[in-house]
Amino acid sequence: MEAINPKNISAVSIMGNFDRFGLSPKGESQSSSFILHLFGGYSILFWGIFLFTLIQFFIFKFFYPFPDFFSDSWSYIEAAYLNINISIWPVGYSKFLLLFHKATHSAYILNLFQYLIIEFAGWYMYKTITYFYPTSRFTRVVLIAFFFFNPLSLYLANYISSDGLFSALSVLWLAELLWIINKPGWKHIIVASLTFGIAFTFRYNALFYPVITTIAVLLSRQDLMKKIVGIVLGPILIIPVIIIVSNAAKDISGVSQFPPILGGWQWGNNALYIREYVNEDINAFPTSETAELDQIARNFFEQVPAQYRILSTYVGNYFIRQRNSPLKIFMQLHYKNIDDLSSWAKVAPIFDKYGKFIVKRHPFEFFRYFILMNTWNYVLPPMEKLKLYNLGLGTTEPIVAYWFDYKSLNLRVISSSLQGRILSYLPYLFLFLNVFSFAASILFIYKNGLNTTSRKFTFSIISVWLLLILNFCFSVFANIIVMRYQIFPLTACLILVLLLNDYLGVYSKQTFPME
Repeated sequence: MEAINPKNISAVSIMGNFDRFGLSPKGESQSSSFILHLFGGYSILFWGIFLFTLIQFFIFKFFYPFPDFFSDSWSYIEAAYLNINISIWPVGYSKFLLLFHKATHSAYILNLFQYLIIEFAGWYMYKTITYFYPTSRFTRVVLIAFFFFNPLSLYLANYISSDGLFSALSVLWLAELLWIINKPGWKHIIVASLTFGIAFTFRYNALFYPVITTIAVLLSRQDLMKKIVGIVLGPILIIPVIIIVSNAAKDISGVSQFPPILGGWQWGNNALYIREYVNEDINAFPTSETAELDQIARNFFEQVPAQYRILSTYVGNYFIRQRNSPLKIFMQLHYKNIDDLSSWAKVAPIFDKYGKFIVKRHPFEFFRYFILMNTWNYVLPPMEKLKLYNLGLGTTEPIVAYWFDYKSLNLRVISSSLQGRILSYLPYLFLFLNVFSFAASILFIYKNGLNTTSRKFTFSIISVWLLLILNFCFSVFANIIVMRYQIFPLTACLILVLLLNDYLGVYSKQTFPME
């Protein structure tokens, strides 16, 4: 067969010829049923992975017989116990805990259920990728190792926290987007909308998922009605959640808020990171409350030496966490019970107004003293709670013992610091994948990959690019950055790297057969 110059390819489908280079395993093609592909094809692989994941879990729980708890866990359990519609964190995970608690009080079974959901999401994504895209053996081995032989899944499942399930729901959502692009249908539109709708109740990071879903739907080849439903169904599902939560915030604070409570606290916190570097007239503030808060901030920076407030050592939330911060001082002056949820909610609108006032008037300083700091946190996300089991404590809170029917507050574990050493690779893996994906993306564009690959492959790559870009912007501008918040972006980045690496590996062969 005549070789052709890659630079002159126009009607050649690179993706359709990956078989020549051993990138498409036999039996994994779109001509077969996906259900058969998911569970029937490679049955030895499926059952081998299934049994091994169970064995891993049972061995893991021998050394970690109790779940991993930290401050978020206590909040989630308390919100589940009170069955409230608003908390410091999104209440979706608390509702999940409440439903699960009606079936069983066993923390062991809860951890197992979370683990199986995480592993199923990984399996579904793995089979989706190998169903639609020709993949090298290297890619398949790496994906299997990451999804099923990775201690991260065990530690995430062991947390009483939304992190594991949110990551799993996000992986399922991304897999459904790949389906919408490659083989659209009603069930995938509905499932994609449901998964990010549920994920949104677990963590507000999913706020930008509808944007990516809309792009994927518009890029797909399907009739107009499906596109309209695919675009509007997700927002239809999350708008009621926003209304319910906003009204619940209004009930305890007198003001509708979204994101509730911590949204306002985050704005106030972000503004205080730059406050000592900018000049402001005390009379310029929009309300007396924001002027009062600013006076407290001025006093704080005058009285607390810089060496006692090393802001860069925190994960972008120093002024939320520290009890002597201007935000906490303001709340204590107005509301004596600073641990009460209503106190946090009532001051949040003031902090929101204060933060936005400062940031809008000083965008350059905000970029210099907060965005750049948070960007560095994104480059190497702090391990934070992943460092230590149960915050390094040997006991837990009474509400935890009550919820799981523990007879004692004492927790037993092989080592509280072991997980930090085992998972210490994560920030560096995230850095490597971001750098490699950026370089591979540039090379993909330079090699004219956008025009020489199938449109479905190209649109899949564009969707993942958009996901990573929006996640970066959301994380850096509006959120704290810690490693457990970046597990799903790390997964998406790994998928992007492997797909681009396979394409570039084939491209380096320099010749392609004609279709």
